[in-house]
Amino acid sequence: MLPIILDVSSLKVAVIGNGLQAVKRLDMLRDADVSEIDIFSPDPDDEMKAAAGDMVKLHLPSAEDISSYAIIFIANLEAEEAEKLAVQAREQGVLVNVEDVKPLCDFHVPSIIRRGKLLLTASTGGMSPALARLLREFLAARFAPVWADRLEIIGAARHKWRDEGLSFGEVTKNTNDLIDKEGWLDCPCPLKTEKS
Repeated sequence: MLPIILDVSSLKVAVIGNGLQAVKRLDMLRDADVSEIDIFSPDPDDEMKAAAGDMVKLHLPSAEDISSYAIIFIANLEAEEAEKLAVQAREQGVLVNVEDVKPLCDFHVPSIIRRGKLLLTASTGGMSPALARLLREFLAARFAPVWADRLEIIGAARHKWRDEGLSFGEVTKNTNDLIDKEGWLDCPCPLKTEKS
């Protein structure tokens, strides 16, 4: 697995399928500011209708449709349909993720916490979504929504220091000093360590 943070704002992405998993992927893409999302669902359920409204296309994409996307998410389709679409995507160099079907996934989506521009993720490479969820909850409790504002403060200070001509090392030291002075990373409780 290769962890990367991908700027998807200019990419064309498709969500294919139905149900809670497909809606979660649609919501995730909207949160990531994807500018162009197509939604395919031959028989949309109430969740998909509520999330996609009249944006939903009431059919599966053709091979030609698939070639126009950078990334495709598939959820809650019949296994044969999902595999056929995944194979078509791969043949055309389109990244594909089929929910809970690891052999048909080019990538896995980590558990995500967004605090403004601060993005924290936890991944188990598809081995244990339950553990990834627990790690997300652990991080979310320690990085409250106030971190969106804190990151803006840090970013503004960094920009000011760079404009003043400070070196990379000086900017790093000043950033560390600011975070330490504010106590933003002070642990609210003692860390427990296992005895050997």
